[in-house]
Amino acid sequence: MSMLKRKKKLLVLAISIAILAFGWVSFQAAKATADEKTVYERLKLFSDVMNLIQDHYVEEVASEKLVYGAISGMLRELDAHSSFLRPEDYKELQIETKGKFGGIGIEITLRNGVLTVVAPLEDTPADRAGIQANDQIIKIDGTPTQEMTLMEAVQKMRGPKGTKVQLTILREGERKPLEFELTRDIISVQSVRSQEIEKGIGYVRISSFQSGTSRDLARELDRLEKGSGPLQGLVLDLRNNPGGLLDQAVAVADEFLDSGLIVYTGGRRESQQMKFEAQKNGTPRPYPMVVLVNGGSASASEIVAGALQDHKRAVILGEDTFGKGSVQTVIPLNDGSAVRLTTAVYYTPSGRSIQAKGIEPDILVKRELPVASGAAEEPDHRVREKDLPRHMEAPEGEEPVANEDEGEVEQPTRILEKDNQLRRAVDLLKGYKIMAQMQFQ
Repeated sequence: MSMLKRKKKLLVLAISIAILAFGWVSFQAAKATADEKTVYERLKLFSDVMNLIQDHYVEEVASEKLVYGAISGMLRELDAHSSFLRPEDYKELQIETKGKFGGIGIEITLRNGVLTVVAPLEDTPADRAGIQANDQIIKIDGTPTQEMTLMEAVQKMRGPKGTKVQLTILREGERKPLEFELTRDIISVQSVRSQEIEKGIGYVRISSFQSGTSRDLARELDRLEKGSGPLQGLVLDLRNNPGGLLDQAVAVADEFLDSGLIVYTGGRRESQQMKFEAQKNGTPRPYPMVVLVNGGSASASEIVAGALQDHKRAVILGEDTFGKGSVQTVIPLNDGSAVRLTTAVYYTPSGRSIQAKGIEPDILVKRELPVASGAAEEPDHRVREKDLPRHMEAPEGEEPVANEDEGEVEQPTRILEKDNQLRRAVDLLKGYKIMAQMQFQ
């Protein structure tokens, strides 16, 4: 083939590639224009429906109510944790993270669409009145709860100290609804409690991750380490801890790690792809640890348990955790409302996503009821992430994943008597100590 013919062929090929490239760019531009047109058509559809309601609905409806309702519905189409926070809801969320508010001391959830008590918190108005786990709240101050969101229910039950709230409750085994009149009190959230459970073995309970949790943990650990003797083991109790602030979970895990990855997140945007590394601790915490978890351990609790498990820093004991492995970002809006949007999924140091899976304990120990209750084992009716409508599935290809005051800490002997998981954790730490002292040939 002559040089001239070869040059002609290369020129034709180059022109063809340029035409294809131009065609692809034109196609993408056309597609973008079409997508933009589709969005405007949908917005016009929304505007048309809103005008129809305002012109023809049997009663006059405020435009704010329609817009807020539309935004709420739009976010409900995404996943179980994305939601719209009206201005009053956003204020409640801010109060909750500070840890002190007027209320009745009750943790609630929506179970099969019914407002259900998770647990009354110890020595609070709800506890003293006899509210029980699994009670169904069908009315608050005479208003049916059927269409209420969780935030709306929380708002109705909170209020100034000394004011009253009426709850109508359905309870299994009762033939008719029960009526409770509760007097609100100041509920102070103390997220960290500790005590020496046996000589040389400390016990720390973290009930939620709120502002100041890591600071309080460091203070409690310092107190335990200055106790009756050197701290030779620690039980960290994260059972029924629903989570909270991500930065506090990272700081709590960092308290027991000197280096390495704690957690990382993955999202669509570069700003949502973050890594959190452990820093060398000024106060060494070298003792062996057991972390207690169950189906109520979620989100930030799972970050801590997953990090300590992956780094072989602690033995995880109990039951599978909830499986909430997504990150929600609260984005304030200009009218005082906010959007809580799922923006990323977090991963443990080894690359596990726990979304809809949970952390599997190293040692599986089911919780047992005290013998006096007449039951050998507590049935597990907890709803987990995988049970929630619209829950996100775990990302593919990633296999090696309002609590209030809990009352005074009980005496160690009493706690151990009625808590088989804690007994097992203490025995494990005592066994470790004995084995470390033994000499093998």
